[in-house]
Amino acid sequence: MLGDLPQGPGAAAQASRAETSGGADTAPSPRPCPDRPDALRSEPAPLHAAPPPLPSGLQQLPRQRRTRYLKALDSFIEVDRIYVEAHRPRNNPAISITENVLHFKAQGHGAKGDNVYEFHLEFLDFVKPEPVYKLTQRQVNITVQKKVSHWWERLTKQEKRPLFLAPDFDRWLDESDAEMELRAKEEERLNKLRLESQGSPETLTNLKKGYLFMYNFVQFLGFSWIFVNLTVRFFILGKESFYDTFHSVADMMYFCQMLAAVETINAAVGITSSPVIPSLIQLLGRNFILFIIFGTMEEMQNKAVVFFVFYLWSTIEIFRYPFYMLSCIDMDWKVLTWLRYTVWIPVYPLGCLAEAVSVIQSIPVFNESGRFSFTLPYPMKIKVRFSFFLQIYLIMLFLGLYINFRHLYKQRRRRYGQKKKKVH
Repeated sequence: MLGDLPQGPGAAAQASRAETSGGADTAPSPRPCPDRPDALRSEPAPLHAAPPPLPSGLQQLPRQRRTRYLKALDSFIEVDRIYVEAHRPRNNPAISITENVLHFKAQGHGAKGDNVYEFHLEFLDFVKPEPVYKLTQRQVNITVQKKVSHWWERLTKQEKRPLFLAPDFDRWLDESDAEMELRAKEEERLNKLRLESQGSPETLTNLKKGYLFMYNFVQFLGFSWIFVNLTVRFFILGKESFYDTFHSVADMMYFCQMLAAVETINAAVGITSSPVIPSLIQLLGRNFILFIIFGTMEEMQNKAVVFFVFYLWSTIEIFRYPFYMLSCIDMDWKVLTWLRYTVWIPVYPLGCLAEAVSVIQSIPVFNESGRFSFTLPYPMKIKVRFSFFLQIYLIMLFLGLYINFRHLYKQRRRRYGQKKKKVH
């Protein structure tokens, strides 16, 4: 430890002579490090400890011209930063770095009262001029960032270590340990960047919920518009509204049914847990009725069955899509949940029956027009009417009804199934 050093002209020279002449007497007595029996470490002393006697050449200096250095100061070097620890002063210290030199100055209380404590460290290599420090109950922790991350053979530019400076053997690392630590930090940084680029699981879940909420919301708006339009027209026009239903709501129904393909894709790629087969059967069945039966034949567009098909489809969806919307935001409205799992019981079979009626009514229309009919090539030369495929479709329609009805029944039973009574 250095004693009180003079300031003013010639102070540096006197401090140098004091260090040379009194170094052996003023250095703190070494003690074994608890973690390293073969290593020695300087004993740090608190700020209020009594200062040792100054060298003989400095005893006669007046007190106001003397500035005490910190009695003990520990340092620790990493590959990319430097840690310096000093005993806590009484007030906030003045810490700065100018021209690669760390300057510290603070007020402290010692055996002779309040004194100014300061030290200056000129580092071995270049550092960034923005030191960071933290005050604790016992000490000041100063962190200095190196400009270039590499190993230093020592802390200060001067080869001889200052007497008030001691290494922190508790955190001592040799060059190989430091390189391994630097490599581990680099791997951690790369892993963090990789996770940020891929997105955290929570972020992906929120994005998926937002996407599903918007999809169900758009479908709900579309089918609600169809349902309200058909209902209002029926109360105003009565049965006359049956015969121009297609021209009134066909565009919106086209949009909703084409968008329904997204629902099947979501189930196929795993975005939703819905089974693919029931979703695909409903998508293909409805689009066949809409685009082939109604869309290609103007004679079918003016039939009353169009009203019942569209009305029954929209009746189911105005309860199903809001239920899925609330599920995306973890809400459960009991009335809506009950309607979603109950309304399909009468409506779904009636919808399939209306689809079957539309197919049956379209058979003579397709036979008369010959649309989609074709003749097999030579030597068979057999004319295959499209009505033949419509008859096959009727069988498949009721098979799909069974599959979807069974799937919906299982869902309802899972939700509202009878609980097993406990046997006493």
